[in-house]
Amino acid sequence: MTTPTQANTSLTNFSDALAGAVETAAQAVVSVNARQRLSSTGVLWRAGIVVAADHTIEREDDLTVTLPDGTTSAATLVGRDPSTDLAVLKIDNTTAAPAQIGDTSAVKVGHYVIALGRAGGTLSASGGVVSAIGNGRTGSGAQIDHLLRPDLTMYPGFSGGPLVDAQGQVVGITTSHLSRAGAVAIPTATVNTVVDQLTTRGKIARGYLGVSMQPVRIPDAIKTALSLTTNGGLIVIAVETGSPAEQGGLMIGDILLSIEGTALSDTSDVQSLLGPDKVGKPVAIRVVRGGADATVDVTVGERP
Repeated sequence: MTTPTQANTSLTNFSDALAGAVETAAQAVVSVNARQRLSSTGVLWRAGIVVAADHTIEREDDLTVTLPDGTTSAATLVGRDPSTDLAVLKIDNTTAAPAQIGDTSAVKVGHYVIALGRAGGTLSASGGVVSAIGNGRTGSGAQIDHLLRPDLTMYPGFSGGPLVDAQGQVVGITTSHLSRAGAVAIPTATVNTVVDQLTTRGKIARGYLGVSMQPVRIPDAIKTALSLTTNGGLIVIAVETGSPAEQGGLMIGDILLSIEGTALSDTSDVQSLLGPDKVGKPVAIRVVRGGADATVDVTVGERP
């Protein structure tokens, strides 16, 4: 039987552990001065590299970042990606210690997490559990795997700050801009991809096939003849001249069933499967052509 003293000790230990996690993560939490009113939050992601929320970057010149020790460093906008609401800044100070980056895939529903903010230079924290984890598609069609939905309060200026686990490791970047249902956290794998793309290219490469499509229902006779388990696909109604689709052999009238084994039911499914990692690489597209089952290999281009 647990005594009141033991219970109080356990609660104190738990509280101290959370405070320790905040203290650890706070060493890499910065203020981003890129708008007229309240500054926003950012994270020292790598040496000299700060990640922030794109929607909080209201100007691209005269940017500064206030570090945890109170000093201010000039910053340059490396690039921005509205589809994930992430922006990358480069600062003059490269000696400040970057955040400890955790693995979002290890986070489970029910895990306790803490969102941190440093708007206006003051450190703030808000805690709660992870209420949902899923694959989210943003308004511009970007697919984000392991999108976290924490059940906590996002105070003004928190967007762009870290979501940290009980060890103080960053498991996501929070934003209130991508979902009307409340705050979400962009997983670390997605953040790393965006940082890599923006620091090397200055932009995010988006996959491109060069076709116009619309959903279509597959006739029962064709489903039976081809032993298909899906009821529909995407029919090609136009192919751009010189496009990757034309070069790969896609034709008007083809019904796209899947890309790399992932079934297609809506045109947004195609864009979500053509991320930066697919640009310049061949993908296998299963189609119904003239009532027969076929596979077409198309090398994904970069959207102009």
